[in-house]
Amino acid sequence: MSEETRNATEALRRIFRDMDPAKAQEIRQCYYAVMDNLRPLADLLEIEDLNTGDEPGGILIHEHLLAITAIDAMSQSQLGAVL
Repeated sequence: MSEETRNATEALRRIFRDMDPAKAQEIRQCYYAVMDNLRPLADLLEIEDLNTGDEPGGILIHEHLLAITAIDAMSQSQLGAVL
């Protein structure tokens, strides 16, 4: 873990420690709801792209790739380590 990552994690810990507990819980629930559902969403979009009568590689695969991008972006977040 880099120094920058450690600093970001510690800053987030301080923020969440000082935050209103109800608001921290709301953020926690939203974070886990997103993380629990992004991969299944990406998978379903990919599968349905193949199952549609349209040419594969259409709008559903585009949406699948956006979901994968979101997963990649969230994997860089320090929230999971803090929450």
